[in-house]
Amino acid sequence: MMKLRAVINDYQTNIQIRDDGGRVFADIDDRHYEVDVSESGPNGYLLISQGRVFDCRIAGRPESGKAIDVIVGTTHYSVSLTDPKRLSSVAPASAHGDDAALIVAPMPGKVVRVLVAVGDQVAAGAGIIVVEAMKMQNEIKSPKTGTVVALKIQTGATVNGGDVLAIIE
Repeated sequence: MMKLRAVINDYQTNIQIRDDGGRVFADIDDRHYEVDVSESGPNGYLLISQGRVFDCRIAGRPESGKAIDVIVGTTHYSVSLTDPKRLSSVAPASAHGDDAALIVAPMPGKVVRVLVAVGDQVAAGAGIIVVEAMKMQNEIKSPKTGTVVALKIQTGATVNGGDVLAIIE
């Protein structure tokens, strides 16, 4: 069992992964996943979980603490994995440089508050949107300093995990 710290877009969590041949067992946020994994080409994988098939591609070489692009179907995620045991040797992640940052819903839920407006200047770590999922409110924060250039939702909206909620440039 490998314990890792994951940053997926702006969502941070601890995960535990166990690889058993072509089957991967993962515990993420008190949820348990069993996924069959097979290669579908260079940097491509098919993931099968509970009868659902996900076509995934990885752009970049996975390195501890370094973000890579993971494309699931047509949705892009910026993912970095860090071994907490080696955390002290990893430099803090940069704040995305000049790239636009997509604020993405980490899980299905309901938008209970929008804390910014289009055109607002925000600092890295500033709250952008509050999403309620499973009776818990999660404040989604900006991963970088910049300007809110788009809000794709409004208070009361129902969102799915992976939905783009806002864009920061």
